[in-house]
Amino acid sequence: MTQTPAPWSPEDALVAMMVAVSISDEAIKTLELLSIQRIVDHLPIFAGYDSDHLKRTSQTVFDLVEEEDGLDALFGLVRAALPERLYETAYALCCDVAASDGRLRDEELRFLQETRYELNIDRLRTAAIEWGARARHMTL
Repeated sequence: MTQTPAPWSPEDALVAMMVAVSISDEAIKTLELLSIQRIVDHLPIFAGYDSDHLKRTSQTVFDLVEEEDGLDALFGLVRAALPERLYETAYALCCDVAASDGRLRDEELRFLQETRYELNIDRLRTAAIEWGARARHMTL
């Protein structure tokens, strides 16, 4: 059993969600890693974030998903760290990372579905967020 992680900042929780959707299909892709790094480097919500935390938070997510009830623990940590007003932001970032490689796999779709449920985001809002992610990641 892994040691209980230190409490997360809201930024850590957002990073954890992006990492979790990326590894949900058991294969973290370079495009997804680059997307996470770009998001952390450029979005205002991460302006004060110490990017050294990214590696530590990512490792915690890797450790959690190896445990039997790890996904439940992950969502518990995220809910404890994130104000409810940022739940949609977490979902939007997950959608962007999932869409970044141009293909949504079944495991990623299941993780997004679980995220909608765990963060209690209504279907109309998630549909709009998903549409926006799809539109941003279209290719010619």
